[in-house]
Amino acid sequence: MNSALLLIDLQNDFCPGGALAVADGDAVINIANQAMAFCRRSGFPVAASLDWHPRHHGSFAVNAGANVGDTGVLDGLSQVWWPVHCVQDTPGARLHPQLHQQWIDKKILKGRQPEIDSYSAFFDNGHRRQTELDDWLRALDITHLTVMGLATDYCVKYTVLDALSLGYRTDVLTEGCRGVNLNAGDDVKALEEMRRHGARLVTLDEMMRGD
Repeated sequence: MNSALLLIDLQNDFCPGGALAVADGDAVINIANQAMAFCRRSGFPVAASLDWHPRHHGSFAVNAGANVGDTGVLDGLSQVWWPVHCVQDTPGARLHPQLHQQWIDKKILKGRQPEIDSYSAFFDNGHRRQTELDDWLRALDITHLTVMGLATDYCVKYTVLDALSLGYRTDVLTEGCRGVNLNAGDDVKALEEMRRHGARLVTLDEMMRGD
């Protein structure tokens, strides 16, 4: 089985002090570093996705004339209005400084089209455009993914659901995920949804044992 690790949006703006901070978000960085170290020893590649929004992105509440956290419609799709975050080439869009970035083999930039949001590392929210991630994984004959990152209830969930639909055997490294939780318990519901669709929920120890 050819495996890869996929890190989702481990960026400053999603960590404490950031524009769209996830509670305890920086706690996953050490888990990511341990998982990457294991991958280096095992010869598994590592990919990392990054939100990479233009400043005029349509999902930003200020650009929609809406309140942060409310829901509306963006180009025909349901859209949560977010604070300005992960703007291209700003400090908030950078990967967390404690992340061992030298072990990342491929970076996937998403959310670059201003008219549509992109939670998944594979597709935009309307599945209108695909990133290069699937092509990159298939070129390496990857069949199994371990996914972790921020946030459980949005970008991790949609990445995992797309990975499953594309035929990857997919594990979710639960210790390495934290949720936005706009509504209490959204992260737990997201994990259950991923499991129900076929993902396996694993610990770091289970990942490293190859269980």
